[in-house]
Amino acid sequence: MKIGYAAILVAATAVLEASVADARPVSYPGGATVMQKNNGFHSSIHAHYSPTFQDSIGLYSERNWAEDWHFTGVQYNRLVKRWNEKDSQANLYFKGGIGQADAFGEGGVDFASFAGVAADWETRRWFTSYEARAYDLGFDQTVRHAARIGVAPYIGDFGDLHTWLMLQVENQPDSETPTTLTPLVLFFYDVQLVEIGYTPETERFMANWIVRF
Repeated sequence: MKIGYAAILVAATAVLEASVADARPVSYPGGATVMQKNNGFHSSIHAHYSPTFQDSIGLYSERNWAEDWHFTGVQYNRLVKRWNEKDSQANLYFKGGIGQADAFGEGGVDFASFAGVAADWETRRWFTSYEARAYDLGFDQTVRHAARIGVAPYIGDFGDLHTWLMLQVENQPDSETPTTLTPLVLFFYDVQLVEIGYTPETERFMANWIVRF
């Protein structure tokens, strides 16, 4: 009975950590991740490597359609704190980057940097997250906030296709549409995570894809 209970506990923990965990900015030691994100505000790609379970570093490129600029550089992520409870997990991250930015149609590039924090909490049924990021683009300064709440309509076993229904609110004060709401569906299977959503305020689709190696 003790062996059976331990096996069930390990499997349940693996399912919890394999659900939305693979969208996080730090992988397992030696793991690599590619994140592609696209919505009505911006399009980005982030490829990083995790030398430890707390750190990752890689390339980050973002074209911000809402504010007309493009950033290219190096991003560092740090898992500041993780709380593992019996039926839940919470994480706090620091994110920072340095590189160059250019304004669409203006010509020339400027030294640029950004810094931010991200936090999430989840059970096998519920998920919440928040992220704030501030940019110094050389020619401009800007800030972005994003938050999510989600629910899993069913609880899958380890190795199953996992599905989450989520609502995202995003705020960029300097854009023409400062605040948007995006209903989305998240699918996670094996090392693949796909998000599909639609933002009524901008009449644009969201399409995000993440793969972990």
